[in-house]
Amino acid sequence: MSIFTPTNQIRLTNVAVVRMKRGGKRFEIACYKNKVVNWRAGAEKDLDEVLQTQSVFVNVSKGQVAKKEDLNKSFGTDDLTEICKQILAKGELQVSDKERHSQLETMFRDIATIVAEKCVNPETKRPYTVSLIEGAMKEIHYSVKANKSTKQQALEVIRQLKESMGIQRAHMRLRLVLPAKEAKRLKEKLKPLLQVVESEDFDEQLEMVCLVDPGCFREIDELIRSETRGRGSLEVVSLKDVEEGEEKF
Repeated sequence: MSIFTPTNQIRLTNVAVVRMKRGGKRFEIACYKNKVVNWRAGAEKDLDEVLQTQSVFVNVSKGQVAKKEDLNKSFGTDDLTEICKQILAKGELQVSDKERHSQLETMFRDIATIVAEKCVNPETKRPYTVSLIEGAMKEIHYSVKANKSTKQQALEVIRQLKESMGIQRAHMRLRLVLPAKEAKRLKEKLKPLLQVVESEDFDEQLEMVCLVDPGCFREIDELIRSETRGRGSLEVVSLKDVEEGEEKF
């Protein structure tokens, strides 16, 4: 970053600009690319990692900084941190058509991946593939919203696909049987993949009944097969519907 005269001008490079119109005036902030999306998705919490500078501009490309009186008039404060947060939350990210298309394609894929991880086919009681969910999203003409998180949009997609293809948001209830020798070590490896352990019984072997997200089924199955060399087992007991109020990620 280089600062030059006049003193209310700042020159920045490799900038992602977020713009907001307030009180008939235009205000902009200079951010790092990709960090705006991370901030809005809740993945980035540190404002300094998002902003190139905690300055509010009239025009970032020309380096023109907004006047203090204009900030007070439009935002009711001259607290730059607070104003930057407001613009980050509600402003429009300025990107090229090519960048926007690439971003929307990535988000489309991410949304489909989340849906596939959280849902099952009610007839087969098995998870959907990501490609099948992508196809279903195209059939319902789902339009990705660049300013909403992929998790929020995945919930919207699930609600729409419930109507069109009977998709079911559910946890899978599994019974895991692990040989005594590998039980303790394998249980630690499985722990991050289990949502809820409903029961646990250790005799000659460890038997667990637990709830998991459908997208974890294959990984759990492969882990038990490889670690126990076929001596462990995995059984789908039932599905537990996720209630409307529990539809959070």
